[in-house]
Amino acid sequence: MSSQHRSPVYPEGFTGVFDTHAHLYDERIFADAQNVLERALECGVDTVMIPADNEETSRTAVDFVQKWDGYKGIDLYCSVGVHPHEASSYTEETERFLTGMLSVRDKYKIKAIGEIGLDYYYDHSPRDVQREVFRKQLKLSYELDIPFILHERDASQDCIDILKEAQRDGVLLETPGVCHCCSCSAETAKILIGMGFYIGFDGPLTFKNNKKTPGVLDICPLDRIVVETDSPYLTPEPNRGMNNEPAFVPFVIVRIAELKGMSCDEISDITRRNGKKLYRIE
Repeated sequence: MSSQHRSPVYPEGFTGVFDTHAHLYDERIFADAQNVLERALECGVDTVMIPADNEETSRTAVDFVQKWDGYKGIDLYCSVGVHPHEASSYTEETERFLTGMLSVRDKYKIKAIGEIGLDYYYDHSPRDVQREVFRKQLKLSYELDIPFILHERDASQDCIDILKEAQRDGVLLETPGVCHCCSCSAETAKILIGMGFYIGFDGPLTFKNNKKTPGVLDICPLDRIVVETDSPYLTPEPNRGMNNEPAFVPFVIVRIAELKGMSCDEISDITRRNGKKLYRIE
């Protein structure tokens, strides 16, 4: 049966779950935002971080939080920033916009810069431009004392080199941010963790043919793990093939609990506390 004709499976028995990465302004979700938020709450997800990927979606993420934060008790936060795919669009005006938004970030519940980083898989922007824009936003993170959401795909060495350069120059925060949807090797993840990063785990952890991500989880300390959906992408089993949404993030918790030999309640509590510490949420 195709995914279009299957009914989604929803998790039960969860409370206090923090989805640390969900693009709720995406058109595949936004039109059904009220139901998406209600399903999240019914499945125990009461806190969501909404990341941006360019100036337009930065505005949209902020607007989404302004409209829906507090709906039936849900707690929403957002980020502003420019994704490596969009690096070619980054201008001085973009930087002024980001700086301006971040200067009043408490008003808009902005908790991070991002997504930022490098993506050599798609190469939607030239690599030298990606590296330049990554460095500029790293500088903003340090100067404005706010963590960032790192996107890295097929660019591990250049990403690590730029981060080490920033660390050497004293412009990398002690807790820089999170490696979102970590797809790197366990060796690279160790380096990131050593730099102070959190590691984000998503739907791919639940895929049967995925051998790399469980290896990353194996070396990741419990106090560095956060869970994400990356909605509407990367839907976990048993709903793979459908649009992802925050209600499905408990399935990632289930898999982490299995691999760590712990209870779902323990992992839910740990990842919530980690997410709040990462984003400096009281």
